[in-house]
Amino acid sequence: MLFEETVPSGTKSLFHLHRDSDEVAWVLAGEIPFLIGDEVSVGGPGTCAFLPRNVPHAWKNTGRDTGRVVFLYTPAAAGGYVEELLHRPGPMNDDERKELRERYRWEIVGPNPL
Repeated sequence: MLFEETVPSGTKSLFHLHRDSDEVAWVLAGEIPFLIGDEVSVGGPGTCAFLPRNVPHAWKNTGRDTGRVVFLYTPAAAGGYVEELLHRPGPMNDDERKELRERYRWEIVGPNPL
């Protein structure tokens, strides 16, 4: 599964891992630090980050401008979580979010430390 996400300044991901999919992120615009396991790297346009399955990871747009990132999930299973979030008709409660994460085998590790 491949999609482009627009990330306003300050936008951050969950600190999470996925059990069934590797993730690749290509930074098109912005300044995006990635935490992958215990390592932090800061990426600008052209940066490619590999986020392996079962490894906790997070990212955040720390730049002043809106960023753009292309995400790829392979196999596509974990991307179903993002796809369903985009097509939800309204807000979700905590139980619905938890059920959705469990269905796509996402695990929250803790608060985003970036």
